[in-house]
Amino acid sequence: MGLITDVELKEIGMSTKRLMTLVAAGFAALAVTGGSALAQDSKPAQPATHSKDHKAYGKDHKNHDEKAADVGHAAPDFKLKDTDGKEVSLSELTKSGKTVVLFWFNPGCPYVQKHFSGDHKTFNELAAKYKDKNVQVIAINSGAAGQEGAGQEANAKAKKDWKIEFPILLDETGKVGKEYGAKNTPFTVVVTKEGKIAYEGAIDDDSGATKPGKTNYAAKALDEVLAGTSVTMAKTKPYGCSVKYAKN
Repeated sequence: MGLITDVELKEIGMSTKRLMTLVAAGFAALAVTGGSALAQDSKPAQPATHSKDHKAYGKDHKNHDEKAADVGHAAPDFKLKDTDGKEVSLSELTKSGKTVVLFWFNPGCPYVQKHFSGDHKTFNELAAKYKDKNVQVIAINSGAAGQEGAGQEANAKAKKDWKIEFPILLDETGKVGKEYGAKNTPFTVVVTKEGKIAYEGAIDDDSGATKPGKTNYAAKALDEVLAGTSVTMAKTKPYGCSVKYAKN
């Protein structure tokens, strides 16, 4: 191949310039005509997908936000009535210097029953052991009216039959349960006298429905809280029946 002369280079440059001009003009025409049609063709599918994704995310996001607190955060305050109609306030208990153990309750749930039936008295023993250490145990039933184990009558009967000496609070709207992110019975939470969540999760290390575990996580957390040390196992995976919230 021979060397390209200056003239030829100049001609190539001019051709390139013309080509670029034509390409730019072509894109401009496409934007005015076919571009708008293309945008219209692609538009319907895009919002539908986005809308669906947004709806799914919104639902999950709402459920996440319903859980107002986590370990180390302030425990959501509440005022609920027990089976005798007496109102119990979390903030009043903590202001009086009490450490509080909350657990979600359903007398019809076998995972709750195992802690109250026969020789197994997990929560009764926990309440008795720490009573003189300014600890208050509280059961909360977030089951909606008509659901398994819900209502004043069923819970009053369980309180009597199982010789429960601590309050069983009724949360039929499910508001308190959702604020704590309670999904299982017996989901358990330890609240310090400063009103902070120190522990949340399972009551013990046996997730079966027949017998309590060997390690009581709530008792272990209480010992550390009362000793003024940090809780070494502040979160465990809860087990049990689903909380019988109102069906939407």
